[in-house]
Amino acid sequence: MTKFGLQIYSVRDRFTTPEDTREALLALSKMGYSHIQTAGTYDYISPELFAKYVKDAGLSVCGTHYDFDKIVNDVEGTVAYHCALDTKYIGIGGMPTKYRNEAGVSEFITIYNKMAKIYKEYGFKLTYHNHWFEFEKLSDGKTFFDRMIEEFDENISFVVDTFWLQYAGIDVRDMIERLAGRIDILHLKDMTAERDKPGSFKYPMVEIGSGVMNFKGIIETADKVGVKYYVVEDDRCIEGKSLECAKISADYIKANLIK
Repeated sequence: MTKFGLQIYSVRDRFTTPEDTREALLALSKMGYSHIQTAGTYDYISPELFAKYVKDAGLSVCGTHYDFDKIVNDVEGTVAYHCALDTKYIGIGGMPTKYRNEAGVSEFITIYNKMAKIYKEYGFKLTYHNHWFEFEKLSDGKTFFDRMIEEFDENISFVVDTFWLQYAGIDVRDMIERLAGRIDILHLKDMTAERDKPGSFKYPMVEIGSGVMNFKGIIETADKVGVKYYVVEDDRCIEGKSLECAKISADYIKANLIK
């Protein structure tokens, strides 16, 4: 890993007005982030102005977590939006709730595969970001994630979230190796070992370097399998202190994980 970015869902309290957006992007660049991943549609600002602020800050957009319904029902609009942001990775933050069942997962995979083929014609690639629920067992003993690994179109890549893998009891490095060649974006997210009852975590998310994740080993494996973008994510977004949290993660990465 030679550079790293931020999923700006981590600092979403700073993305509410155009001026706050400009200032937040400049602050992230100053911290050492080189790229961002978006989360949502940011309807308070035009994609063109958003992209200008990104470029003015010396950043780039490596991918999005976009609206599933727009991906499916507004191809031209989705393409235009991602052209404006100058990124080829169109993603969703997780499987919509209505598909999280035995029959639903098959329908979801069918729909997403269909859209992957369509967007490939435009030069774009779809991505899928995991949480923990994808590792629940189905009646045949496989998990939702097994099904996606086996059945996703080749034009869909995985945004692997290191935290949610470990939270679900999955060996992070083993999964990264299993998905070799199919991960364009890797989410870096740390967790504590503090638990309030067996099998659950009390306040699990913390800044990078403040928890127990083996990031040196994870990045070593990820580098080996060709991960393109490393992206910090912190779901908590501590109101008023989100940029401070982002800086703590950036400082640790620069001191300990950058080659």
